[in-house]
Order: sequence, then structure tokens, then C-alpha cells
Amino acid sequence: MEEGRRSRRKTVGFRAGSIAKRPTWMHKFMNKNKQAILILDNIRSVFNVGSIFRTADGAGISKIYLVGVTPDPVDRFGRERKDLAKVALGAEKKIPWEHFEDLVVLIKKLKKDGYQIVALEQAENSVDYKKFKPEFPMALIMGEEVHGLDKKILDLCDSIIEIPMMGKKESLNVSVATGVSLFRILNI
Repeated sequence: MEEGRRSRRKTVGFRAGSIAKRPTWMHKFMNKNKQAILILDNIRSVFNVGSIFRTADGAGISKIYLVGVTPDPVDRFGRERKDLAKVALGAEKKIPWEHFEDLVVLIKKLKKDGYQIVALEQAENSVDYKKFKPEFPMALIMGEEVHGLDKKILDLCDSIIEIPMMGKKESLNVSVATGVSLFRILNI
């Protein structure tokens, strides 16, 4: 096997503890002071996850944590998920990711590491995402498509933000909401 293939294979999948390197040209555009990661909690749609990977790459997200039943970019045998890859268009190979089963454990770990934990959710104490002042490093949690995030998770968050809705529908698709909120919070 030639050397180029071996090095490319090392970055596919980004299992726990792996590190992905972004192309050097991208570092010119990324603001090191705005380190942000995403947490996808029990998002069931593989297409939403693929779309979020693509959006996250465009926003310069440094890592994605996939929690619970959220599908990984590779199946249980380590093979690329073609359905996710079709939507992500290669972003799933560029952003480091890790699967966690327990969101509470992950939040406590990230808080210990100095991350501001932010949930995007409609709640009594949520603030308009346009008025939110982030502190970095920051972790943004996106909840399950229908029921969102559990109250016990919201209680662990430093901030809860929401996107106000003007029409008859109460919320946006999770992948759309991720893009809207990330690009506003990161001022892209």
C-alpha cells in the first residue's frame, strides 16, 4: 500500500481520541478565540446528521460529539455510511467526531475542560439567539428532532437559546436550526 493511502485512511472515522487536521489554508479563516464544538443528542435522522456535519465544517466547528442513538459516519463494522456521506459531501471525514452514550457525563467533562455549555431549545428561560453573548470555548447542544432536550439536560446548561418563530410552525428542522444558530453565534 502506498504512503498516501495509509495516511488518508488514518483520518477516516475519527474514532474516540483521534485528531483530524484541517488544511493549512483553513487556519487563516478560523478564529482560534472562537473554538466551538457541537453535541448532537439522540438525533435520529442520518440525513440531518450528514447535513449538520457539512454545515459544521463550513462554520469551522472543531469537533462533533454524537450522543445516544445519533448515527455515526461509520457503521458498527467501521464501514462508511453512504447515506450520511451523500449528504455530508466529505465533511464527515474532515471534522473529528466521537460517540458518547451519556450526555450528562459528557457535559460534566466539557465543563471541567472550561467549555460554556449552550442548548438550543425552546424553554421558559431561553433567550433569543440574536441577543446571546457566547463565551469560548463553547459547546452547542442540539436535541432530538421531535421532543428536543430533556429538562435535566437543560438544568446542566450555562445558557439556553432559541430561534424565535414567526409562522405557524413552532420550530425549524434540527439541521437548519444548527446552521442558523452557528453562523449567528460565531458571527460568520
